[in-house]
Amino acid sequence: MRIWFLCKVKYAKENEQGLLKNVNEQYLIDAVSFTEAEARIYDMLGSVIRGDFQVTNISKSNIVDVFFYEDIDIWHKCKITYVVTDADSGKEKKVTQYMLVSAHDVKEAYDRIHESLSNMLVSFRVPDINESPIVEIFPYESEDEELLPPPPSNLKPVSEVRADQARREEARAANAPVNTQEEEETEEVIAEDNYEESFESEEEEPIDQTDEEQLEDEELASESEEEEK
Repeated sequence: MRIWFLCKVKYAKENEQGLLKNVNEQYLIDAVSFTEAEARIYDMLGSVIRGDFQVTNISKSNIVDVFFYEDIDIWHKCKITYVVTDADSGKEKKVTQYMLVSAHDVKEAYDRIHESLSNMLVSFRVPDINESPIVEIFPYESEDEELLPPPPSNLKPVSEVRADQARREEARAANAPVNTQEEEETEEVIAEDNYEESFESEEEEPIDQTDEEQLEDEELASESEEEEK
């Protein structure tokens, strides 16, 4: 949904007699903030107004939509009313909105606003139409992105943050198999070391000296018995 800002501009305008006269004009500009609205209005009017000009006021407009017809640049402000039913309470609520349409006169503006809103799902009324003092309207265009103020130095654009996240996820995915293989190899080496230590301990286990002496005594006793026989 567009956000429209009403900008009041003061400058010296040359009349038909060639004399300069101070005038105040109103412009409607599409922007996301007061800062961007100010930057855009200075950029748009810098190539249109000869000499210096001053933006005396910027305010958020109650205009919700604009309908432009190429045959005329006279704007009419239309008051639109319709009734909606609240989904929770079931009560009816009257909604009032304001829209702009370009037309030669009030009658044509009435016909054109009905034409422009023909796809509305609810019936509406147009109780009031007045010619607007707005001189020109500047909708937001894609090429106007360069006018947006740069983000703070400690912040990154969303596109860069998402790109960094994608790169980190790819790096983790690429390193995961390598780490698993290294862990398996480490476990195999540890198992081999434990097996060798166990084998060596079995081979090097010394025979109890007491057991050897007992065997020798038994052998001597057996030999003595044979001699006596």
